[in-house]
Amino acid sequence: MTLMEDAKKGIITPQMESVAKDEGIDAKTICSCIAKGTIAIPNNSERECRVIGIGKYLSTKVNANIGTSRDYVNIDEEVEKAVTAEKFGAHALMDLSTGGDLDLIRKKIMDSVDIPIGSVPIYQAAASQKAVVDMTSDDMFNAVRKHAKDGVDFVTVHCGVNLDSIKRLKGDERITDVVSRGGSFTLAWMIHNEQDNPFYTEYDYLLEIAREYDMAISLGDGMRPGCIHDASDRPSFMEFISLGELVSRTREANIQCFVEGPGHVPIDEIELSVKGMKKLCDDAPLYLLGPLVTDIAPGYDHITGAIGGTFAGMCGADFLCMTTPSEHLALPTKDDIREGAIVTRIAAHAADLAKEGQRERARATDDKMAHARKNLDWETQFELAIDGESARKIRDARITGSEACSMCGDLCAMKLVSDILEKQKKKN
Repeated sequence: MTLMEDAKKGIITPQMESVAKDEGIDAKTICSCIAKGTIAIPNNSERECRVIGIGKYLSTKVNANIGTSRDYVNIDEEVEKAVTAEKFGAHALMDLSTGGDLDLIRKKIMDSVDIPIGSVPIYQAAASQKAVVDMTSDDMFNAVRKHAKDGVDFVTVHCGVNLDSIKRLKGDERITDVVSRGGSFTLAWMIHNEQDNPFYTEYDYLLEIAREYDMAISLGDGMRPGCIHDASDRPSFMEFISLGELVSRTREANIQCFVEGPGHVPIDEIELSVKGMKKLCDDAPLYLLGPLVTDIAPGYDHITGAIGGTFAGMCGADFLCMTTPSEHLALPTKDDIREGAIVTRIAAHAADLAKEGQRERARATDDKMAHARKNLDWETQFELAIDGESARKIRDARITGSEACSMCGDLCAMKLVSDILEKQKKKN
């Protein structure tokens, strides 16, 4: 029995209770939302991990992408990245490895962390052949089954890339065409083999595999815009329509799913994208890469993504895939993963300050920080900080003897006013 089947029967499972406790929400609400498909708890039946909830009323979650490339394979470094991502607050992790022993890499990464793990099985299917276009539909589904059996909690499958998508792409004026790696694999295979996407035409078989392991499906955005010019175009929305239809079929099969979205989106179009995807996909949990709000900041795309992620979260996005300083430039380092995780966690919390179901809880945390700052309570500030380690190092490096910070010292505005008000209070 899958978690969604339990939810539809009104059975509150330990996973639901755990998420309810973490989020400060009634377990019955969690159960009801899972039954409707507006909350997902990715947790493969073959793997034990710290469960998280993604979706309606819940705090905005952060995912970190790691993995080898064909140009650079170092398993120990990928494990370090995984551990770093978890340490600095990533709620989930995706292994996007394309080079080396993919089974071994995935196993070592999964063994190193206690958070949900996602993958893109078509990468492994493609790796089994000399050319991407030479893989078979059996290769694709066998890779999905292998990942499911290994305990992967959710898989990204680019089912919305189909023959209709190609027609839209050919008739549009995109600059960057297809930037999704899985989407490009799928599109190339379809054109070369003159067939539709097997994950789309044989979607029921995909659901059978997912059901066997209670594995969540992440409906990938293979047609996502790769630059500001391409945002909110016809190929994007054509895919959203297809994904919305697949969401309905996934829920009917009692499998949990969420939907992936763009990409590169100017800030004035983010609300349209988020609410459009939510509407077309019947309020399924929404998983966004960024979105990046400008194309001209290589080296700082963890920031452009965080800006877009904050606004997207405020508009209803549920799950933010972090970008790092190396986005568009190189395979990320451990330090890049750290920076990306921290900045995206800031974005997620900023979104929660304005989000239904989390607003009061998030603001209570900020209020605690405000009181700690007023009282010059440094230990509490470091404890509450998203990156307390860095905050402590900065302060310790510049202590001047004052209990305030070295920016103002004895001229600290809050200290001066607090002292004056205290004296006034004693006089009265």
